[in-house]
Amino acid sequence: MTRPFIHEDFLLANEAARHLYHEYAKGLPIIDYHCHLPPEDVANDRRFENLTEAWLEGDHYKWRAMRANGIAERYCTGDAPDLEKFEQWSATVPKTLRNPLYHWTHMELHDPFGISDRLLNPDTALGIWDACNEKLADSSFSARGLMKQMNVVLVCTTDDPADSLDHHRAIAEDDHFDIRVLPAWRPDKGMAIEDPAKFNAWLDRLSSAANVDIVSLSDYWGAFHVRQEAFHAAGCRLSDHGLDKIYAEPHSEREIEAIFEKVRGGNTVGDLEQGKFKSAMLYEFGLMNHAKGWTQQFHIGAMRNVNTRRFETLGPDTGFDTIGEADLARPFADYMDRLDQTDQLAKTIVYNLNPNHNAVFASLIGSFQDGKTPGKMQFGSAWWFLDQLDGMTRQITDLSNMGLLSRFIGMLTDSRSFLSYPRHDYFRRMLCNILGGEIDQGLLPNDLELIGGMVRDISFNNARDYFDFGLKG
Repeated sequence: MTRPFIHEDFLLANEAARHLYHEYAKGLPIIDYHCHLPPEDVANDRRFENLTEAWLEGDHYKWRAMRANGIAERYCTGDAPDLEKFEQWSATVPKTLRNPLYHWTHMELHDPFGISDRLLNPDTALGIWDACNEKLADSSFSARGLMKQMNVVLVCTTDDPADSLDHHRAIAEDDHFDIRVLPAWRPDKGMAIEDPAKFNAWLDRLSSAANVDIVSLSDYWGAFHVRQEAFHAAGCRLSDHGLDKIYAEPHSEREIEAIFEKVRGGNTVGDLEQGKFKSAMLYEFGLMNHAKGWTQQFHIGAMRNVNTRRFETLGPDTGFDTIGEADLARPFADYMDRLDQTDQLAKTIVYNLNPNHNAVFASLIGSFQDGKTPGKMQFGSAWWFLDQLDGMTRQITDLSNMGLLSRFIGMLTDSRSFLSYPRHDYFRRMLCNILGGEIDQGLLPNDLELIGGMVRDISFNNARDYFDFGLKG
């Protein structure tokens, strides 16, 4: 019998790699410290009507591939019936050979659905549709059920400071659910003054959430501090920014007050004023992160919504973003240096989107390790367009060359799907294969206990110890 495509030794090319994976990585719990899962779905323990709802809804990775395959938009974000959307995805999958989607698709069919005896294509689509939908009808395939199946112990979602956190409270108060789902602070809308109307509408939401009448800049900061306390009480220990670049323009407090008054009054401001305001905001957020003992994350380098026509008809996060190119090193160094000068630089994770910047960031963060906190400054997991075999391998290599791979906090899903947890397994297999190959080449000692301990640390222990979540074991 021909061995299935996804099998127990998938990606593991030698005996050392197989030993490292099966003895040290396989089955470890998952800490998914950055994702975009909707807290409402967890609070309500969402049940999925069919595989399209569970697998294709909101997945712009798949939508991009379908568009590239000539599939009409109604089968991606449109109103086509769910079965037809799935059929169009099934017709696209054979065309994704060598795209990471081919691996992810079949890993996700294998786990949790148990389908490994066939590849997804138009001939197998209906059989797979029926088999998966039958399992989705079972309670173990609800939102919570899928998390339990995947051995998830903790998840950090991505949440706006103006969010009520009601769903997080409902999850925390449910004694029948022991997976922790914590908010993460994403205050980027509080910097987006390029559109005064949208900014002020958001600011009114913040005002309501904080119960603070926001007229002045000091009111604005006061509202953020109120909401930070609420987030901290809800278990938040991470902030996150999704930015095209880091802002570190020189500015004075009087300048920022004047800019805020202009924008609060509905007036537009120029690029220089925008840069100064965003610089002030990032610095203040950095101080807040340090004061609370939070870890700050920076996702840097995306050019978003580059297709105007599609953005105007479909909105953001629909698959029309790309890798950017900008001068990132100097402003990020200046940002960290300003906070470090007063010893107020929080633990920091940086994710770059342009692979040409790997060595830049991996080396830059080394200048701000403090000699007290192991791995304080982290070169984060390969992100978005890079979270595939080649991108993850390059990230591991550059981190190893510039820092300490042994202190790396490992993988995350960065996903909106409850079916994306096999990405953690994908990462662990890739890591074991790299290390096993280097053992075979004599580049690492043939000490499987030593190397296996590092595998276990990167896969779980380091994240457990790095974040202030109170996890044990």
